[in-house]
Amino acid sequence: MLEEVRISGLGVIDEAVLQFSPGFNVVTGETGAGKTMVVSGLGLLFGGRGDPARVRPGAARAAVEGRLRIDPGGDVARQVDEAGGDLDDDGGTLIISRSVSAEGRSRANAGGRSVPVSLLTYLADDLVTVHGQADQRQLLRAGRQRAVLDRLGGPELGALLAKYQRAYQRHREISSELAELTAQAAQRGQEAVGLRRGLAEIDRTEPVEGEDIELAEENERLANADALQSAATAAHEALLGDPSSGSYEAVDAVTLLGAARRALESAARHDQALASLAGRVSEAAYLVSDVAAELASYAQSIEADPIRLAAVQERRAELARLIRAYGSAGPAGSAASGRAGQPAAELSAVLRWAKIARARLSELDGDDDKITGMAAGEAAAAADVRELAGQLTAARQRVAERFAADVTAELSALAMPHARLTVAVSPLREAGPDGADEVEIRLAAHPGAPQLPLHKGASGGELSRLMLAIEVVFAGADPVPTFVFDEVDAGVGGKAAVEIGRRLARLAHRAQVIVVTHLPQVAAFADTHLVVEKADDGSVTRSGVALLDDAGRVRELARMLAGLEDSEHGQAHAVELLAAAAKERAGRARER
Repeated sequence: MLEEVRISGLGVIDEAVLQFSPGFNVVTGETGAGKTMVVSGLGLLFGGRGDPARVRPGAARAAVEGRLRIDPGGDVARQVDEAGGDLDDDGGTLIISRSVSAEGRSRANAGGRSVPVSLLTYLADDLVTVHGQADQRQLLRAGRQRAVLDRLGGPELGALLAKYQRAYQRHREISSELAELTAQAAQRGQEAVGLRRGLAEIDRTEPVEGEDIELAEENERLANADALQSAATAAHEALLGDPSSGSYEAVDAVTLLGAARRALESAARHDQALASLAGRVSEAAYLVSDVAAELASYAQSIEADPIRLAAVQERRAELARLIRAYGSAGPAGSAASGRAGQPAAELSAVLRWAKIARARLSELDGDDDKITGMAAGEAAAAADVRELAGQLTAARQRVAERFAADVTAELSALAMPHARLTVAVSPLREAGPDGADEVEIRLAAHPGAPQLPLHKGASGGELSRLMLAIEVVFAGADPVPTFVFDEVDAGVGGKAAVEIGRRLARLAHRAQVIVVTHLPQVAAFADTHLVVEKADDGSVTRSGVALLDDAGRVRELARMLAGLEDSEHGQAHAVELLAAAAKERAGRARER
């Protein structure tokens, strides 16, 4: 509940302090005195748009500070605590403030801590409902009317709407992913064809890791068999000789080593150092004999084999084709451009490509199964959306009937006895995030009149009364502790004005009500009456907002009635209004 609001530098208000009480509070004053700035200040305090044009000329900034009584264990206290703010020492008082500089900079505070302006907006959801002419215009929009109906539906309809919205979002996500997969189906199919073609070619060739290197070596040997055999034979003869030649004139390495060993052994008896060298020469002779034996075996194994050479070269050509096609390619088979200085691709790269391609092909083949599964999931999600949308429609229709009946009854009490309100819940062409319904509030202002949308069927005064009737209907289900109305009685007078006062007084039994009004019939029902008065220079100072006592109320109501606060007839009428209102309040108190 609002206890006090301080406003400075806002519009025509230089500085003003407004103290509110529980129940029904009215703010009155002459035209241009700044009454509407009170509502503007409350809107600013609770996160409304900070318009620098509203800053009073000559002032550095416009500022609004509010003192509220709140539940220390409620959501508002929790949000303030999470933002780092504190309640006052009594544990139930919260101070919030908002300022807007002439340059447009905006600041907000809650519980002594600087906070984002958005936090004030969140707090407002649990603290206050402000209704001005702009809110009446918003009620003309279909989306706003649906929100009004859902709000009246209470937690049950709210839970159903939340469940529907989760199902709707899930369906959209599945549909989007399915559409993306389906759109890429042709591209994935072409990729799969290329992978299968490449794998089939590789499987037909059956390459083996390292085979290209071994074949290169074998090709080199076969292509140079004669030269290799001649070299091995010549080296063998040089090391060990060739007994089959019949020539014993050539001296081979083994013979020379043998002669050297014998010479050293014969002289070793004179110096043991030569004996050690003789042993080493003997070892060398054995080693050369072993090498010569291996050369003989190698020479016998080497022979020209044109058939094998042709087979090796053909196999190498097959592997070379694979290496060119897949040795430098990605898993989709697209060749990568080589760079200077890089080693030539090898068969191992082909085998790596095949491994990656098989995994990718398995993934692509799984996409078809995934699409099938997702299509089934999408159908199931769509069915959930339709089912929940149907439940939401049925719930809205039930609420719409109750809402229409209750508001029609309130309109009858607001001097619109023949008005009839209906709520049409019509199907949309396509379900949206808020359901499959279009909600339109329609009004027949008098008997025989057609049911028309509000922007066609309601005048300004009728729309004001309709807003009040809606709030009275909402009051029982709405947890907001404070309602603020600006010019809710616009275009209304006479008996209708009295009924508006009664309805606002009734609403004030359940919540704090703050009304800016120009009608004495409404002001007479108030529990607390504040008047905004201009100073001589046209500004509104702190002393310009006064809390009226009984005598002051009589004078102010007389001014509102007759334009002259000292008029005897006006004052008599004012006393009559106050007495009727007091009697009404007393009767309500006895009923409770």
